[in-house]
Amino acid sequence: MISLSREYPSVFGQPVIRAVDPAIFGYRYFTHCMSCGFCKDQCCSYGVDIDVENVARIEALGPDFEAHVGVPRSKWFTRQRWTDPEFPGGAQARTRVKGGACVFLDRKQRGCKIHSYCLANGIDYHTLKPLVSILFPLTFEGGALVASGELEDKSLVCVDQGPCVYDGLREELAYYFGDAFVAELDSLRASRAA
Repeated sequence: MISLSREYPSVFGQPVIRAVDPAIFGYRYFTHCMSCGFCKDQCCSYGVDIDVENVARIEALGPDFEAHVGVPRSKWFTRQRWTDPEFPGGAQARTRVKGGACVFLDRKQRGCKIHSYCLANGIDYHTLKPLVSILFPLTFEGGALVASGELEDKSLVCVDQGPCVYDGLREELAYYFGDAFVAELDSLRASRAA
């Protein structure tokens, strides 16, 4: 683990990244998810962790969103909430699984129905799509930016195909943690290559 020069809070205040696992510069994955013809949306099989503030934003959407999802809003999220200081609002829930995949998976056209709703309605997807989902296969743990377990154990069907996970998610990391954050990570990556 490499300690960073300072703390980098996300645009939501949490999580705060203080260190990075250099493995994120080496692991590779198929970055262009919607162009994939072989994974069958495997990474959407289990649902996703979501902060409680985001749950509230999604649940506040109108009946047009519920119609878009095609599942009653009472079946979108687990009832259980977990205290987690790394998540915005200090707690998290999970999206439910229906028929072997996240309730928000578009089984006809592929991809996330939250994401497609945002695009169709001119909404920045960062405000509604779960942070953990957007950053996958990176995640945060104990103040560190790390590779998801699916990269480490190679259970992610698209592992070792495409660019390194950092390159694939660099723009998303800049959105959440700022340009100074990615500049520091760019510098760390360059020093490791030298």
